[in-house]
Amino acid sequence: MSVKQTMQLYDTARRTIVPFEPGDEVLMYTCGITPYDATHLGHAATFIAYDILQRRLIDMGHTVKCVRNVTDVDDPLFVKARELGVHYLDLAASEEARFERDMVALNALPVASSPRASSAIPDIRGFIGMVLDRGFAYEAGGSVYFDVSKFDSFGSMSGYSEEEMLAYAKERGGNIEDPNKRSPLDFVLWHPSADDEPAWDTMWGAGRPGWHIECSALALRELGTTIDLHGGGSDLIFPHHESERAQSEAATGEQFVKHWMHTCMIFMDGEKMSKSLGNLVFVDALRETYDPRSIRLAIIEHNYRVDWHWADDLMPRNAARLEKWLANARPNPSLLEVVRERLDDDLDTPGAIAAIDAAATAGEGVLESAALLGVDLT
Repeated sequence: MSVKQTMQLYDTARRTIVPFEPGDEVLMYTCGITPYDATHLGHAATFIAYDILQRRLIDMGHTVKCVRNVTDVDDPLFVKARELGVHYLDLAASEEARFERDMVALNALPVASSPRASSAIPDIRGFIGMVLDRGFAYEAGGSVYFDVSKFDSFGSMSGYSEEEMLAYAKERGGNIEDPNKRSPLDFVLWHPSADDEPAWDTMWGAGRPGWHIECSALALRELGTTIDLHGGGSDLIFPHHESERAQSEAATGEQFVKHWMHTCMIFMDGEKMSKSLGNLVFVDALRETYDPRSIRLAIIEHNYRVDWHWADDLMPRNAARLEKWLANARPNPSLLEVVRERLDDDLDTPGAIAAIDAAATAGEGVLESAALLGVDLT
């Protein structure tokens, strides 16, 4: 199929639904896992949303180069490795393999590359040098910080007030009370390592990279200075993606991302699913009872950017839905066009599923339409 259709997609930075009109090749970067525990439903919902997007873009005639990093240099990984008494890279390797098994089971398309942060230390050193040379960073107390006062549009992607940014930075590891910072919103590019953490030599001293710089360096290395779409969960809008944008554009002088896409949060017991609270539903545990295709359906019956709550009837309902679809695994070109229209309307997977449900109830074929949603009925 030739590239003719136009997809409408919500852009976080513009805060509205806009045409998504990339060239023939689409360059995508999605923030991946910090591999210290199993894939929970929140992880899966994020990556399945970008998988649906890739499938529709490929269906439209595009080629897609999607990079999904692995954050194997980060505080949560080091903390977990200490608790378990294992090397952090051994823990990362085992959990990354576990994640990949879940993604394969959920029929996620393979990404073009999944580089580890630890592979990018030379790139990170060079990147930080660029930011320093252009006057957007400073050294203090053995660390290198990004100076947000030098980047006039800091905060414009997220649209948050300074008060909101400070609250999110404090909640999400920003250490706003660091005495070495000129401003509490300044963020670390490089800092000293603890005694049991990995350290690499630099002209600023031995240490390790800050969280945000890892994705900037990997995106630049793998995709170039400007990418078509950058994604992740909505909890990454600030500080991670706002900081990533600022340092990337400070380093290169070019627009970093043309379209920002963020996915919903999933709640359980009244709180967002999180490892810190332990209110999680793990994909590998669900797979022990349910067909992975029904897990995928349970995720995509929800809109990708509307928060939702786990319910006990979710999996039985989607197991029954899968059985009905399997009973109607026949071609139906007219339904496929309806599903394409739904996906082009801000990735409306609930609408697409409703259309397929209606066709299955009427005894009509749903084969190709289910396949476009990544549900293989063959």
